[in-house]
Amino acid sequence: MTITSPSSASSPTDVDGPYLQVEDLTVTFPTQDGPVQAVKGLSYSVELGKTLGIVGESGSGKSVSSMAVMGLHDAKSSEISGSIRLGGTEIVGLSESRMRKLRGNAMAMIFQDALAALHPFYRVGDQLAEAYAMHHPKASKRDGRRKAIEMLDRVGIPQPDRRVDDFAHQFSGGMRQRVMIAMGLINDPSLLIADEPTTALDVTVQAQILDLLQDLQREFNSAVIIITHDLGVIAEMADDVLVMYAGRCVEFGTTKEILTRPEMPYSWGLLSSIPEVGASTDARLIPIPGNPPSLLRPPSGCSFHPRCSHRDKVPGDLCFTELPELTPASNRAGHLKRCHLPNPEEIYLTEVLPEIAPDLAEETR
Repeated sequence: MTITSPSSASSPTDVDGPYLQVEDLTVTFPTQDGPVQAVKGLSYSVELGKTLGIVGESGSGKSVSSMAVMGLHDAKSSEISGSIRLGGTEIVGLSESRMRKLRGNAMAMIFQDALAALHPFYRVGDQLAEAYAMHHPKASKRDGRRKAIEMLDRVGIPQPDRRVDDFAHQFSGGMRQRVMIAMGLINDPSLLIADEPTTALDVTVQAQILDLLQDLQREFNSAVIIITHDLGVIAEMADDVLVMYAGRCVEFGTTKEILTRPEMPYSWGLLSSIPEVGASTDARLIPIPGNPPSLLRPPSGCSFHPRCSHRDKVPGDLCFTELPELTPASNRAGHLKRCHLPNPEEIYLTEVLPEIAPDLAEETR
């Protein structure tokens, strides 16, 4: 799994290459006040059997980019450019009828609000059977019901032959999320996008859902994209991490690299905002100052510079005038960062790490 560019992407006919390839994706929403660029020049790829975690604050473009992959943006109210290849098929500009054949079959999405995503007037089993019948037109109603029961059992819902006739409101939050996972996997998709799959769930249920996703990924060998604010979920699930801010990728690398040796001040801010289990009760979190920028009128230069506490370490006015390129980090293959800082690794080890993890900072000296 790598960040891709048009020159390095695998051939669409290369079966050993990434299953999903996104290149220079830009999503714009025209408004009366001007265009809103929700995603700008985003590139990444995901291989079968691997998990990519996408993290960032609300409004960073995580869900918008994934909805573009699913073809869920209204063509009348959005403009999409770039390339999205799924199993070698270019889907940008694909007709809605062809997208419907891919959606739910080759790729599926688990939405964060299961109660809103499930229809309140139809039984859960009927909704699962409908998702199955969409891509199996020759299947009978009995086949659809049998498949629905099988999937409910597979995702760990007790007494699936009885619960198949229940409505969404009769399930707990964790069970509804399991139903959404069953619906996403009912047609054995090769790509599964999980948008905040553990939102509003308690820690125990969250752990069960993450274990379930990992088990099902091993069973189906799916490529998985998990969108979350929770870096603990990323540490548990992801092979690689893509950090987004203001619609752009600002850092990419393996999970270990991003969580232990990040080189972008925004990534440092995300890590410093997490409470430590063993920390003193008097310890204060270190939040990122300010708010995410307006995508209608983004700041010039580096989009993070209005909130960055390290911009004074960059010579001149580069942070204010020039957008940094996505460049390799400190001699570590596959680790990319978008920052003008000349020595980010040194700053992280000597200034940032002692604040967010003093014990770990002592060990690295």
